[in-house]
Amino acid sequence: MVRDGYIYGLSLMAVAVALAWFAGSWAWGIAPVLLAAFFLWFFRDPHRTVPGGEGLIVSPGDGLVTETAAINTPQGPRQRISIFLSVFDVHVNRSPIGGKLSRVRYQKGQYLNAMNPASAERNEQNVVTVSGEGFEVTFKQIAGLLARRIVFDHAEGETLKRGQRVGLIKFGSRVDVVIPAEAALRVKVGERVKGGSSVLAAMPETVGAFVEPASKITTSSRVFPDQDGEDSL
Repeated sequence: MVRDGYIYGLSLMAVAVALAWFAGSWAWGIAPVLLAAFFLWFFRDPHRTVPGGEGLIVSPGDGLVTETAAINTPQGPRQRISIFLSVFDVHVNRSPIGGKLSRVRYQKGQYLNAMNPASAERNEQNVVTVSGEGFEVTFKQIAGLLARRIVFDHAEGETLKRGQRVGLIKFGSRVDVVIPAEAALRVKVGERVKGGSSVLAAMPETVGAFVEPASKITTSSRVFPDQDGEDSL
């Protein structure tokens, strides 16, 4: 359970007791109790088994894979995997690989629907780059229509483990993962993934180290370049 769940849950339980006390009827406390139960459920933080093996890239969050795309960046060609987190998904975020936290950049922005491709560049977001195992992965915590707070609990220079908890995005949101162009994808659009345990891709040297059905390997589907033809990280 994330700490916020206890804060919201216990506060609403106190409101329920106060309303029932002053109104003289427990019926007045039903709505706050239901809200408390929702927040306790929403901020759940289930245990995840992190897969072993070098070169594996795991999902930083739970949700639905909505896009896989080949993109151009200032650092060269990359692949981007977009994951939509609905209000019903676990919203704890995890590191996709183990390594050094080389860059953290917070960007203010709008609150477009997280399903809108434009949200990847225009919405409030936290951009995190982890370097390790001979390559680097960047992931974005992107706020959505309802998500108005991004939490990230680490600083540049720290060392992270694959699948380690790093923060959360409150309510509906989106996570984009930018991986090396040569990585072999292990997911496709329409699949559901779990943070810290679902393998999104594997580097070429370790493709055989993690076996998944061949049907899960897919190619890029859509590209959304910015005005100068490159996608910024």
